[in-house]
Amino acid sequence: MTTVSDAVTTVPVRRIDIFRRPKATTGFWSWLTTVDHKKIGIMYAVTALVFLCLGGIEALLIRAQLAQPNGTVLTANQYNTMFTMHGTTMVFLMGMPLAVAFGNYLVPLMIGARDVAFPRLNCFGYWVFLFGGIFIYSSFLLGGAPNGGWFGYTPLTSAPMSAGYLPGHGPDFWAVGIVMLGIGSVTSAVNFIVTVLNMRAPGMTLLRMPVFVWMMLVTAFLTAFAMPLVTAALTMVFFDRNFGTNFFNASAGGDPLLYQHLFWLFGHPEVYILILPGMGVVSEILPVFSRKPLFGYAVVVFSGIAIGFLGWGVWAHHMFTTGLGPVAISAFGISTMLIAIPTGVKIFNWLGTIWGGSVRLTTAMLFALGFIAMFTIGGLSGVLHAVVPSDTQQHDTYFVIAHFHYVLFGGLVFALFGGMFYWFPKLYGRYMNEKLGKLTFWTVLVGFNLTFFPMHLVGLQGMPRRTYTYPKNMGWDIYNQIESVGAFIIALGVLMLIVNLWVSRKHGVPAGDDPWDARTLEWSTSSPPPEYNFAEIPVVHGRDDWWHHKYTEDDEGRLVRLPRGGADDDPVPAESADAAGTTVATAPSGPLEPAAEHAQGHGVHMPDPSYWPFVMCLGIPLMGYAAVFQNVWFVPFGLVLILFGLFGWAQEPATE
Repeated sequence: MTTVSDAVTTVPVRRIDIFRRPKATTGFWSWLTTVDHKKIGIMYAVTALVFLCLGGIEALLIRAQLAQPNGTVLTANQYNTMFTMHGTTMVFLMGMPLAVAFGNYLVPLMIGARDVAFPRLNCFGYWVFLFGGIFIYSSFLLGGAPNGGWFGYTPLTSAPMSAGYLPGHGPDFWAVGIVMLGIGSVTSAVNFIVTVLNMRAPGMTLLRMPVFVWMMLVTAFLTAFAMPLVTAALTMVFFDRNFGTNFFNASAGGDPLLYQHLFWLFGHPEVYILILPGMGVVSEILPVFSRKPLFGYAVVVFSGIAIGFLGWGVWAHHMFTTGLGPVAISAFGISTMLIAIPTGVKIFNWLGTIWGGSVRLTTAMLFALGFIAMFTIGGLSGVLHAVVPSDTQQHDTYFVIAHFHYVLFGGLVFALFGGMFYWFPKLYGRYMNEKLGKLTFWTVLVGFNLTFFPMHLVGLQGMPRRTYTYPKNMGWDIYNQIESVGAFIIALGVLMLIVNLWVSRKHGVPAGDDPWDARTLEWSTSSPPPEYNFAEIPVVHGRDDWWHHKYTEDDEGRLVRLPRGGADDDPVPAESADAAGTTVATAPSGPLEPAAEHAQGHGVHMPDPSYWPFVMCLGIPLMGYAAVFQNVWFVPFGLVLILFGLFGWAQEPATE
């Protein structure tokens, strides 16, 4: 007789076809369903570069309008839309996602992990970011784009009965879109935190981690705590606009300054969310092309942590003209000066790394040096904003625009452009074109300074920001003409970078596994890495472990290369000439870990692809449209997609 247990063991359990996991490894479907952190990192990067181009076009329209007095390229409302979308794009759709792209691709490789802690959540974060960006830009076609500034100050964006209220759906699109992007940012932040704290290779203690990993960890904590603040603020703005609440309506007992406090309590940590990854990138590039360890590694790490902590205590220096009172402005002025200390310490550490090194001026190194110079200028002008009388005079002038572009463009963008040249061989096993790369650097550097340095001068002469035109005979004409020429030069440099990326992907010179003779763990595996990163998880014995696997010093302190066998074998001469004639040390002939073909022998199995995060994310913009247009018909379609995607996601195996 057949028992119940027999029946259970002999009858196969068949899953519903729709819940079968996709197996595509190439083509469009593979990118749509991938949960591989490296592919997701590439998708983040490509999408962020597309938004960089859109934000750049908006900037060029702004500069075309201001190139001469009484410009007629844009109307007042079009100008407001352009600077609002430019700022929103560059902060939320380019800067943060491009930093996440680097973190996604590199952090697991740098800590010796095979993937992030939550691969499908990682995938979900990307699709939320993509659909959030599309949602905000769809406003151009659906009733008007946001036009209240990337900061969305109330009462312009809040209660309809308030003075200066902006009608239309633009501010609603902005508020709902930023909340959507915040969902993706927080999921990415949680993923980075759990990955770094729990998935490091054996022996990789916290103070053996690469600086870039450290900076991404600090950035992740800042993001996880900062995004809920702006989410709360924008939720209140949306309710003020659409449901008759009065959080920020002064005539009904609300407080418009409450919004500024909430926004800048997010907004100033946001500055460091943008700049800390750039600091991490530069801290990896400089030692490699100086042929020296990073000077004062622990000091650089703890300075980054200090910036993360102090960044929460400086937000009100954006509000010195709002009448906070002498005690508050004195406290925030002092805290703003204090945060310059760990930043300055990092700059001296970077200069100490270069000093006495065997410097190779590759394109990556040039961008890293450009970062130091431009960021220092931005930091020095920033100190002036800690001095309350000086800040009061410069507030809402072009001096402020010059300052934050030197910090964010001269900082983050220069660093990430350098990171593209440095890690591109890791992605595709090919070099980017160095001649075109150096031309790109000098083009961007010249254009950048032509655009933003004159803004210091025109700002000190009183030109207000966020004005779409200006009269003749104010003394601003020549400065604005120079700035506009510089903006188009920057655009030429970015175009050269994109062409270089596209062409080098297929036609670049083959680079090998460790082309720069680097120090960190990601270069110990093949280029491009296999899906599983490492056939066997490496064991780390010290900081810059990959470098020490390759080199030792002789009795006279000279660098010598170890053979493939390691330290027990006799050392061999370290120096050889590369094809360009630059003297570099020769790396061992192969990766540290076993070859790819042995992966299955080690039981490597990666998470299967999944389309459920994508399906779930399809419903989120529908809910956004339902909120903006107050249309309940969008709600059931959005809920069905979200719940259906969530249910399918829940059917994925708990273990692979």
